[in-house]
Amino acid sequence: QLVESGGGSVQAGGSLRVSCVASGYTYSSYCMAWFRQAPGKEREGVATISRAGGSTIYIDSVKGRFTISRDSAKNTVYLEMYGLEPGDTAMYYCAAHSGALCSDWTRYNTWGQGTQVTVS
Repeated sequence: QLVESGGGSVQAGGSLRVSCVASGYTYSSYCMAWFRQAPGKEREGVATISRAGGSTIYIDSVKGRFTISRDSAKNTVYLEMYGLEPGDTAMYYCAAHSGALCSDWTRYNTWGQGTQVTVS
């Protein structure tokens, strides 16, 4: 089970940190990622992080502004977002998979319920 929190409403240029707590499985054996879905648009991957946290991938539109990290002791993955833009407005979802490639967006098959981020 994945449970997200930390979303909210901010003005453009502001920052937020969203969190995702994992339970019910061996967290450290899973690739983790954040996806987002804006109204009327398809869900897109935003960032991935490897099992040990040493490798991360970001989509171009968030590079330099977002940081994904994980805390194994807390079974938690974070997405820190800076310089937020109205185009970042979306429902943000935490996701996980146990396959080989953490960079493969199509393999993520365990999802949280989402947390809303609104930038005005």
